[in-house]
Parts: sequence; C-alpha cells; structure tokens
Amino acid sequence: MKKYTYTEKKDTRSGFGDGLTELGRTNPNVVALCADLIGSLKMNQFIKEHPERFFQIGIAEANMMGIAAGLTIGGKIPFTGTFANFSTGRVYDQIRQSIAYSGKNVKICASHAGLTLGEDGATHQILEDIGLMKMLPGMTVINTCDYNQTKAATIAIADFDGPVYLRFGRPVVPVFMPDYKEEKFEIGKGIQLTEGTDVTIVATGHLVWEALQAAEKLEEQGISAEVINIHTIKPLDEEIILKSVAKTGCIVTAEEHNILGGLGESVARCLATNTPTPQEFIGTNDTFGESGTPAQLMEKYGLTADAVVVAVKKVIARK
Repeated sequence: MKKYTYTEKKDTRSGFGDGLTELGRTNPNVVALCADLIGSLKMNQFIKEHPERFFQIGIAEANMMGIAAGLTIGGKIPFTGTFANFSTGRVYDQIRQSIAYSGKNVKICASHAGLTLGEDGATHQILEDIGLMKMLPGMTVINTCDYNQTKAATIAIADFDGPVYLRFGRPVVPVFMPDYKEEKFEIGKGIQLTEGTDVTIVATGHLVWEALQAAEKLEEQGISAEVINIHTIKPLDEEIILKSVAKTGCIVTAEEHNILGGLGESVARCLATNTPTPQEFIGTNDTFGESGTPAQLMEKYGLTADAVVVAVKKVIARK
C-alpha cells in the first residue's frame, strides 16, 4: 500500500483553524488576530475557547500587522489571519518595517492563496505572494498541500522563533499526507513521496496532489517519476533536490503561483549554483488570474496533472 494516498477531501484552511485551536489549548502565549474574516479563516473555535486571546481588527490589515508586531514584545505569539492578497500585497510595507526588519515573532497566516479561491476573481487572488515574502530577509515561507499538512505546519510554527508566512487555500482538496502525530512536520525539510529514476517533480501547495497524479499517469507510460513535496520554500531543502536530480538528470517544478518569483525560481537558483540541470516550470506565466471555478482556472492556466505530464516529457527530451 502506498503511504501517500487519498483518504478524504477537506479544505486546507480548516487545517489552519484546527491547528490554531489545538495551539490555544496547549500554548498560553498564542494569540490570534483577524481582519474581519473569522469564518473564512476557520477561527471560530479558537475564539469560543479563548475569547480573551483574540483580537478582531476589522478591515484594517496594516493595523493588524502593527499590533501583531507589538504583541511579540510582551512574549505573545501572534497569528494573523486574512486572505493571502491582503496578508502580503496590501500590507507589504508594514510587514517589512515592523515585522521582518526587527525579526518579530509574528506568524502571518494567509488563506485563499493562488487561483483556487475562484469566483472572487483577480482582485482577490494573488500569484506573487511567495516571491514578495521570500525576498524579505529572515522570513520563513511555507506553502502546505492538504488539511493534515496545514494543521501540522500551524502547530510547528508556534515553536519556531521568527517571522513566518504560512500560505494555504480555500477549496476542498484531497487529504493524503499523514497526521502530524504520525509524521512530524519539519520546517525546511522536503518530503520524498515517490521514488523514481527518469525525472524529479518538485511541487508545493495544491500542485503536490497533481504531481502525484501525474506520476501515476507517467508510470503507465513507462516513465519513472520521483515526486518531492516542498512545503517550505524558504529555507529551501537543497539537499533533497540535488540528491534527486543527481539520479534523474532533469526536473519539473509545479506551483499555484507565478513562475516569476516562486518555487521554480528558487529551485533554478539552487541548480544553477550547484549542478545545472534541465528544468521545466509549471505555474502561471506572468499573468493575473480571473473569475471562474477552481477547476476551470487550474485547467486554463495549466496547473493540472496532465500539464505536468507534458512538462515531464519535454524536460526528459532535453537531457
């Protein structure tokens, strides 16, 4: 039986909400702030159990970041919650000046990332946030793939000292990673999901499941793919990537993010400075999104298992 297999479907943001609730019960220093999106961030249970440790800031995201930075001075561990677009683009100056510059222990938790928030359209989607956040000195950037991994990451970052950007999504997606009690979540450590010899597929977020589906399709065609789940984009686990490409000789990166500034570029830098390797990129190509269902948008922008298969065949031909 394969270890990383589909069990059920749940949204990653519920993983954040459940992780935050568990932290509330075990870590008295954890506090939560929200910008008028309690239901969307699944914070209700934390608020019910710990109303004195929750701050509703309203639609004032910049203020939320400033308050969160201030709370760290008293030893609190603030978790901020709003959409990824409002967690980064809207408040970049506040994050840079008040949080990153002084290394404040703020956990910036961002739901509705990428295209898959769907019908809200391009103004609420963001495909640049990984790039924005990974360029900030000292900022750790995590992009989880399913409910279990999001819950595990939420719990893990509370014990990590320093600013963190935790990115997750809106839609209901397959759950295939083990519970954090079965497999510890290690910040900065990629996870090899399958073994392969012909190509390395490095994926993050919702594209990890698509990569696994692509590997199955490729196996049927006699192509052996090694799939690696890179949940931490910064710091990047270069060791697991370099070890894999030494065996396969080529790589495909896959992400629900602009190929400019995302996981793929981080991997390309790693390869360029260590062992130049043929690489193909799955991601949006210098474009904004639009309104549509998550499935329609993933298909239109080429963020599917079939797109990964095409990219794999292209990169193998370049070896």
